[in-house]
Amino acid sequence: MKYQANTALHLRLEGWRARLLLVLLLAGFVALVGRAVFLQGVHYDFLQHKGDERYSRVIESTAYRGVVRDRNGDPLALSLPAVSIWASRDDAELSPGALDRLASLLHMDRTDITHRLNQGAGNFVYLKRQVSPEVGREVAALKVPGLYTEKGFRRSYPKGEMMAHLLGFTDANDRGQEGAELAFQSTLGGVAGARRVIKDRAGAVIEDVESIREQRPGQDVRLSVDSRLQHLAWRELRATVARHHAKAGAVMVLDPNTGEVLAMANYPDYDPNARDHVTPAQLRNRSLADTYEPGSTLKPFTIAAALETHRVTPATVIQTGNGTMNIGPAVVHDSHPAGAITVAQVIQKSSNVGAARIALGMPAETMWNMFTDVGFGQQPKSGFSGEAGGRVRPYRTWRPIEQATMSYGNGISVSLAQLARAYTIFAGDGTLKPLSLVRVESPPAGRPVISAQTAAQVRDMLELVVKPEGTAPLAQVRGFRVAGKTGTAHKPEHGHYSNRYISSFVGFAPATRPRLLIAVMIDDPTVGGYYGGLVAAPLFSTLMGAALQVLGVTPDDPASENFATPVVPANAAEET
Repeated sequence: MKYQANTALHLRLEGWRARLLLVLLLAGFVALVGRAVFLQGVHYDFLQHKGDERYSRVIESTAYRGVVRDRNGDPLALSLPAVSIWASRDDAELSPGALDRLASLLHMDRTDITHRLNQGAGNFVYLKRQVSPEVGREVAALKVPGLYTEKGFRRSYPKGEMMAHLLGFTDANDRGQEGAELAFQSTLGGVAGARRVIKDRAGAVIEDVESIREQRPGQDVRLSVDSRLQHLAWRELRATVARHHAKAGAVMVLDPNTGEVLAMANYPDYDPNARDHVTPAQLRNRSLADTYEPGSTLKPFTIAAALETHRVTPATVIQTGNGTMNIGPAVVHDSHPAGAITVAQVIQKSSNVGAARIALGMPAETMWNMFTDVGFGQQPKSGFSGEAGGRVRPYRTWRPIEQATMSYGNGISVSLAQLARAYTIFAGDGTLKPLSLVRVESPPAGRPVISAQTAAQVRDMLELVVKPEGTAPLAQVRGFRVAGKTGTAHKPEHGHYSNRYISSFVGFAPATRPRLLIAVMIDDPTVGGYYGGLVAAPLFSTLMGAALQVLGVTPDDPASENFATPVVPANAAEET
């Protein structure tokens, strides 16, 4: 039987439906093409970055930080290999046993590790920075997924507390935070290297793709400090603070011919290798950052101003009467009446009345010019951060009583670094030397402040201070002629002067050809006296004698080599 097609079974698709289907297919095709163009053209960088994140990493290699050395090449700060432990929060899988072992190796609490892994933004987290390579190897041996080690360096300070305020320290990223580490960061730091690699899921590098930045190690820095003198200064300062139960203290040793800082010690101090429990008081560089009223150590500048302007000579007689002087309702007084004394004796006996009479005999502007010319009221520009500028008020605002008290160091504030630098005009030919914390190859020219004649006259007066009739016989150094000045100043508190004191001494030796200049400041001595001649002068004597011996300086006063320990006279108290 022959099959015949049934025409009733034929369905005829209407024309508009076919066209609609064709349009939809074409629209889908255009959308796919557009999406492809968008993803591979407009959005290419974003997708490429996301893809690279799956396997590509940029690894930075820490640059070796330069070594800080003393003037003789002795290393003071250097970098040692270290390892940082970090984790990927998404991938880290620590079993209870692995967590216990990791906490033990890193000397951390389990809860601290868990908190770091579970809290915070981002996938990357450091667990511990700058551990020893041995600890790093033990951590890697745990083979904990998502836990990685990163090679780097940690800073080491072989001299510990002795050099703390000079050197400062670096942070976990090896950047200087204080002292020389911060001041010379651009020199010491170098440039970290960077390279692009491909890593597998376990974090292992399977291909080194390209170098992005070449590593450049930091350069060494040679400071002006002499480690031998620094040790002496640090040792004697600690002993003096302890002996007098003082709050704090500072010592600076300069080469007055070059302005180089040969030693700078502060107390309280700290160990830069272990700073977990360091207090702000320990971190303070009191030589540069603290200011105080210098007391009678300022009198030589008042006298120098009068000598330079020919208002007095060293032999000019000043009448101090019974040791008091009325200026309006205020009274300037000496501890003991001295009557008629010469200008040289004003320095030797540290007469406040004598200094005030000399000061009021010249314009305030003359004194102000002297103070500012030697750097008071200005930062010493040593290069260290946190330098204090001190305070010298404009002379137009001075009242007579203020001019009088500033002549003997009250109503003006300075730092120990400023004061030490200022005394270089007396140790030399009247030229102010720039302060330098790096070794200099040749003496700088400096800036003339007073004439060589005035400098010599003041220097002779300063020698009288350490004689038996002066305020600082305890500053004498066996075999050497010494020149210097004591200072004892009440500490201002809450707008009034308290019965607490700053004891100080600034001097240099040998007086005939100064090789070292030492400035001492002891804050709030409470036992064994508080006068500069009793507290600061003995420190100066011991330190200067030892330092001159270390440097092999030839004595300029052999006749004094067998002198007996001097007895402090009653007039040692006349400097307040």
